[in-house]
Amino acid sequence: MDLGIKGRRAIVCASSKGLGRACAIALANEGVHVTLTARGAEALKQTADEIRKGHPGVTVTEIVGDITTPAGREAVLKACPEPDILINNAGGPPPGDFRNWTRDDWIKAIDANMLTPIELIKATVDGMMARKFGRIVNITSAAVKAPIEILGLSNGARAGLTGFVAGLSRKTVINNVTINGLLPGPFDTDRLRGTAKPEAEKRGISADQVLSERAKLNPAGRFGRPDEFGYACAFLCGDKAGFITGQNILLDGGAFPGTL
Repeated sequence: MDLGIKGRRAIVCASSKGLGRACAIALANEGVHVTLTARGAEALKQTADEIRKGHPGVTVTEIVGDITTPAGREAVLKACPEPDILINNAGGPPPGDFRNWTRDDWIKAIDANMLTPIELIKATVDGMMARKFGRIVNITSAAVKAPIEILGLSNGARAGLTGFVAGLSRKTVINNVTINGLLPGPFDTDRLRGTAKPEAEKRGISADQVLSERAKLNPAGRFGRPDEFGYACAFLCGDKAGFITGQNILLDGGAFPGTL
Protein backbone atom coordinates (compact mmCIF):
# COMPACT_ATOMS: atom_id res chain seq x y z
CA MET A 1 0.00 0.00 0.00
CA ASP A 2 1.25 3.46 -0.89
CA LEU A 3 0.62 5.50 2.24
CA GLY A 4 0.70 8.74 0.29
CA ILE A 5 3.29 10.52 2.41
CA LYS A 6 6.33 10.51 0.15
CA GLY A 7 8.14 13.84 0.48
CA ARG A 8 6.57 14.68 3.82
CA ARG A 9 8.77 15.80 6.74
CA ALA A 10 8.88 14.04 10.09
CA ILE A 11 10.40 14.57 13.51
CA VAL A 12 11.04 11.26 15.27
CA CYS A 13 12.07 11.55 18.89
CA ALA A 14 14.37 9.09 20.66
CA SER A 15 15.04 7.46 17.32
CA SER A 16 18.55 6.05 17.62
CA LYS A 17 17.36 2.72 19.04
CA GLY A 18 14.33 0.58 19.74
CA LEU A 19 10.83 1.60 18.77
CA GLY A 20 11.74 5.15 17.76
CA ARG A 21 14.36 3.82 15.37
CA ALA A 22 11.85 1.38 13.91
CA CYS A 23 9.38 4.22 13.30
CA ALA A 24 12.03 6.34 11.59
CA ILE A 25 12.99 3.47 9.28
CA ALA A 26 9.35 2.71 8.45
CA LEU A 27 8.69 6.34 7.56
CA ALA A 28 11.84 6.51 5.44
CA ASN A 29 10.61 3.42 3.61
CA GLU A 30 7.63 5.54 2.57
CA GLY A 31 9.86 8.33 1.28
CA VAL A 32 9.44 10.62 4.29
CA HIS A 33 12.33 12.98 5.10
CA VAL A 34 13.23 12.38 8.73
CA THR A 35 14.78 14.47 11.47
CA LEU A 36 16.13 12.13 14.12
CA THR A 37 17.06 13.01 17.65
CA ALA A 38 18.58 11.17 20.59
CA ARG A 39 21.12 11.73 23.33
CA GLY A 40 23.66 9.16 22.13
CA ALA A 41 25.63 10.51 19.18
CA GLU A 42 27.18 7.22 18.09
CA ALA A 43 23.95 5.21 17.94
CA LEU A 44 22.13 8.12 16.32
CA LYS A 45 24.72 8.43 13.58
CA GLN A 46 24.60 4.70 12.95
CA THR A 47 20.82 4.79 12.47
CA ALA A 48 20.98 7.90 10.31
CA ASP A 49 23.68 6.40 8.09
CA GLU A 50 21.71 3.19 7.71
CA ILE A 51 18.65 5.12 6.52
CA ARG A 52 20.73 7.22 4.13
CA LYS A 53 22.30 4.11 2.64
CA GLY A 54 18.96 2.39 2.15
CA HIS A 55 17.08 5.46 0.93
CA PRO A 56 19.30 7.87 -1.03
CA GLY A 57 16.31 10.04 -1.95
CA VAL A 58 15.40 10.70 1.66
CA THR A 59 16.91 13.59 3.59
CA VAL A 60 18.07 12.49 7.03
CA THR A 61 18.94 15.08 9.65
CA GLU A 62 20.36 14.02 13.00
CA ILE A 63 20.21 16.20 16.08
CA VAL A 64 22.08 15.05 19.17
CA GLY A 65 20.35 16.26 22.30
CA ASP A 66 17.86 15.60 25.06
CA ILE A 67 14.34 16.15 23.76
CA THR A 68 13.06 16.52 27.33
CA THR A 69 14.95 19.83 27.68
CA PRO A 70 14.03 23.20 26.16
CA ALA A 71 17.40 23.31 24.37
CA GLY A 72 16.86 19.85 22.90
CA ARG A 73 13.43 20.75 21.57
CA GLU A 74 14.65 24.08 20.21
CA ALA A 75 17.43 22.37 18.23
CA VAL A 76 15.05 19.84 16.68
CA LEU A 77 12.44 22.45 15.76
CA LYS A 78 15.12 24.64 14.24
CA ALA A 79 16.19 21.72 12.03
CA CYS A 80 12.59 20.90 11.07
CA PRO A 81 10.38 23.91 11.79
CA GLU A 82 7.37 22.72 9.78
CA PRO A 83 6.98 18.98 10.24
CA ASP A 84 4.05 17.13 8.74
CA ILE A 85 4.58 14.22 11.11
CA LEU A 86 5.60 14.18 14.76
CA ILE A 87 6.50 11.00 16.60
CA ASN A 88 6.71 11.70 20.32
CA ASN A 89 8.86 9.25 22.19
CA ALA A 90 11.03 9.29 25.29
CA GLY A 91 12.55 6.65 27.48
CA GLY A 92 10.37 5.59 30.36
CA PRO A 93 11.22 6.28 34.00
CA PRO A 94 12.77 3.50 36.07
CA PRO A 95 10.70 0.85 37.84
CA GLY A 96 10.43 0.82 41.60
CA ASP A 97 8.28 1.20 44.71
CA PHE A 98 6.29 4.43 44.94
CA ARG A 99 7.30 4.75 48.57
CA ASN A 100 10.84 5.46 47.45
CA TRP A 101 10.01 8.10 44.83
CA THR A 102 10.55 11.74 45.66
CA ARG A 103 8.76 14.74 44.24
CA ASP A 104 11.75 15.26 41.93
CA ASP A 105 11.32 11.72 40.57
CA TRP A 106 7.70 12.48 39.74
CA ILE A 107 8.49 15.83 38.14
CA LYS A 108 11.18 14.23 35.98
CA ALA A 109 8.79 11.50 34.81
CA ILE A 110 5.97 13.93 34.06
CA ASP A 111 8.34 16.31 32.28
CA ALA A 112 9.70 13.59 30.00
CA ASN A 113 6.59 11.53 29.32
CA MET A 114 3.80 14.09 29.46
CA LEU A 115 4.96 17.69 29.22
CA THR A 116 7.63 17.18 26.54
CA PRO A 117 5.14 15.70 24.03
CA ILE A 118 2.66 18.46 24.86
CA GLU A 119 5.33 21.13 24.24
CA LEU A 120 6.19 19.60 20.86
CA ILE A 121 2.54 19.35 19.90
CA LYS A 122 2.05 22.98 20.93
CA ALA A 123 4.98 24.04 18.73
CA THR A 124 3.83 22.17 15.61
CA VAL A 125 0.08 21.54 15.56
CA ASP A 126 -1.06 24.99 14.40
CA GLY A 127 1.23 24.83 11.37
CA MET A 128 -0.08 21.37 10.53
CA MET A 129 -3.65 22.62 10.76
CA ALA A 130 -2.89 25.59 8.54
CA ARG A 131 -1.36 23.27 5.91
CA LYS A 132 -4.29 20.84 6.25
CA PHE A 133 -2.14 17.82 6.99
CA GLY A 134 -0.63 16.52 10.17
CA ARG A 135 -0.02 13.21 11.88
CA ILE A 136 1.03 13.06 15.52
CA VAL A 137 1.75 9.72 17.13
CA ASN A 138 2.58 9.46 20.81
CA ILE A 139 4.47 6.32 21.79
CA THR A 140 3.22 5.62 25.28
CA SER A 141 2.88 2.19 26.88
CA ALA A 142 0.52 -0.73 27.38
CA ALA A 143 0.62 0.41 31.01
CA VAL A 144 -1.84 3.16 30.03
CA LYS A 145 -4.40 0.42 29.38
CA ALA A 146 -3.32 -2.05 32.06
CA PRO A 147 -1.10 -0.44 34.71
CA ILE A 148 2.09 -2.24 35.68
CA GLU A 149 2.63 -1.96 39.43
CA ILE A 150 6.39 -1.41 39.39
CA LEU A 151 6.08 1.21 36.64
CA GLY A 152 4.01 3.69 38.60
CA LEU A 153 5.92 6.72 37.33
CA SER A 154 5.23 5.68 33.75
CA ASN A 155 1.61 4.77 34.50
CA GLY A 156 0.92 8.22 35.87
CA ALA A 157 2.80 10.39 33.39
CA ARG A 158 1.69 8.57 30.25
CA ALA A 159 -1.92 8.38 31.38
CA GLY A 160 -1.81 12.15 31.85
CA LEU A 161 -0.67 12.64 28.25
CA THR A 162 -3.39 10.29 27.05
CA GLY A 163 -6.05 12.28 28.83
CA PHE A 164 -4.81 15.55 27.38
CA VAL A 165 -4.73 14.19 23.82
CA ALA A 166 -8.26 12.81 24.15
CA GLY A 167 -9.61 16.34 24.13
CA LEU A 168 -7.23 18.01 21.68
CA SER A 169 -7.45 15.33 18.99
CA ARG A 170 -11.16 16.04 18.48
CA LYS A 171 -10.36 19.67 17.72
CA THR A 172 -7.60 19.17 15.16
CA VAL A 173 -9.05 16.46 12.94
CA ILE A 174 -11.33 18.89 11.07
CA ASN A 175 -8.09 20.24 9.57
CA ASN A 176 -6.80 16.75 8.72
CA VAL A 177 -4.50 16.61 11.73
CA THR A 178 -4.78 13.41 13.72
CA ILE A 179 -3.30 12.59 17.12
CA ASN A 180 -3.12 9.00 18.29
CA GLY A 181 -1.30 6.86 20.80
CA LEU A 182 0.57 3.65 20.14
CA LEU A 183 0.76 1.51 23.26
CA PRO A 184 3.60 -1.01 23.08
CA GLY A 185 3.50 -4.14 25.16
CA PRO A 186 6.62 -6.31 25.38
CA PHE A 187 8.91 -5.56 22.45
CA ASP A 188 12.44 -6.83 22.07
CA THR A 189 14.26 -3.63 23.05
CA ASP A 190 16.87 -2.43 25.52
CA ARG A 191 14.06 -1.08 27.68
CA LEU A 192 12.52 -4.55 28.03
CA ARG A 193 15.85 -6.08 28.96
CA GLY A 194 16.40 -3.36 31.54
CA THR A 195 13.12 -4.09 33.32
CA ALA A 196 14.10 -7.77 33.63
CA LYS A 197 17.26 -7.07 35.63
CA PRO A 198 15.68 -6.35 39.04
CA GLU A 199 13.63 -9.56 38.93
CA ALA A 200 16.64 -11.55 37.76
CA GLU A 201 18.76 -10.26 40.62
CA LYS A 202 16.02 -10.91 43.15
CA ARG A 203 15.57 -14.52 41.97
CA GLY A 204 19.24 -15.21 41.39
CA ILE A 205 18.84 -16.11 37.73
CA SER A 206 19.90 -14.48 34.48
CA ALA A 207 17.95 -11.73 32.75
CA ASP A 208 17.70 -13.99 29.69
CA GLN A 209 15.89 -16.58 31.78
CA VAL A 210 13.43 -13.99 33.02
CA LEU A 211 12.79 -12.77 29.48
CA SER A 212 12.29 -16.31 28.20
CA GLU A 213 9.67 -16.94 30.87
CA ARG A 214 7.91 -13.67 30.09
CA ALA A 215 7.82 -14.39 26.36
CA LYS A 216 6.15 -17.75 26.94
CA LEU A 217 3.41 -16.08 28.99
CA ASN A 218 2.39 -13.85 26.07
CA PRO A 219 -0.45 -15.27 23.93
CA ALA A 220 1.82 -14.88 20.90
CA GLY A 221 4.53 -16.89 22.65
CA ARG A 222 7.09 -14.20 21.89
CA PHE A 223 7.95 -10.55 22.18
CA GLY A 224 7.11 -8.07 19.46
CA ARG A 225 9.65 -7.07 16.84
CA PRO A 226 10.42 -3.34 16.60
CA ASP A 227 9.76 -3.38 12.85
CA GLU A 228 6.19 -4.54 13.51
CA PHE A 229 5.71 -1.46 15.66
CA GLY A 230 7.25 0.75 12.99
CA TYR A 231 4.80 -0.47 10.35
CA ALA A 232 1.84 0.36 12.59
CA CYS A 233 3.24 3.82 13.20
CA ALA A 234 3.77 4.47 9.49
CA PHE A 235 0.18 3.50 8.73
CA LEU A 236 -1.18 5.95 11.29
CA CYS A 237 0.97 8.63 9.66
CA GLY A 238 -0.37 7.83 6.21
CA ASP A 239 -2.70 9.90 4.09
CA LYS A 240 -5.30 7.14 4.31
CA ALA A 241 -5.48 7.21 8.12
CA GLY A 242 -7.18 10.60 8.38
CA PHE A 243 -10.33 9.21 10.00
CA ILE A 244 -8.45 7.74 12.97
CA THR A 245 -7.90 10.20 15.79
CA GLY A 246 -7.90 10.20 19.56
CA GLN A 247 -7.29 6.46 19.62
CA ASN A 248 -4.92 4.38 21.70
CA ILE A 249 -3.86 1.30 19.81
CA LEU A 250 -2.45 -1.57 21.83
CA LEU A 251 0.34 -3.68 20.35
CA ASP A 252 0.89 -6.42 22.89
CA GLY A 253 0.42 -9.80 21.23
CA GLY A 254 -3.00 -10.15 22.85
CA ALA A 255 -1.76 -9.87 26.43
CA PHE A 256 -4.52 -7.49 27.53
CA PRO A 257 -7.50 -9.73 28.33
CA GLY A 258 -10.31 -7.19 27.90
CA THR A 259 -12.62 -6.54 24.98
CA LEU A 260 -12.30 -2.75 24.82
